[in-house]
Amino acid sequence: MAKKKSLGKIRGFSIQFLPYSELSGMDSTQRIKKILNIVLGNVILIIQGKIESHEESRLIEDTMAMIGHVKGFKGIELAVISGDNDGGFFVRIRRGLINAMGGGNLGALTIIGPATIVKEIKKNPKKIELLLDR
Repeated sequence: MAKKKSLGKIRGFSIQFLPYSELSGMDSTQRIKKILNIVLGNVILIIQGKIESHEESRLIEDTMAMIGHVKGFKGIELAVISGDNDGGFFVRIRRGLINAMGGGNLGALTIIGPATIVKEIKKNPKKIELLLDR
């Protein structure tokens, strides 16, 4: 009989992709609530597009208020990677028009994860490194 190896305590988590279309019809409060509900379930969330800067601020404020009140919750790690600098003049104009018409910044990805799982998010203009905590 083979013995099972012990790898120590490994927390389970999953990664979920959230398309922009699932958030586009919601107001800021609904978006933040949906994001928090997902992240509180030990899920690393990848959102198509970029949330508004005021929503990002409010998300951080809400999570800071939850620390110490929600068992095991230590906050979030958040990063946005954007391809805004790619392309020529006409590509930037097209992106600007899409964003102005409510299409969101679809050339971006937002990554949000619980701090109990995501140790650090390092970002460069073209890539994100997700360092996980075992």
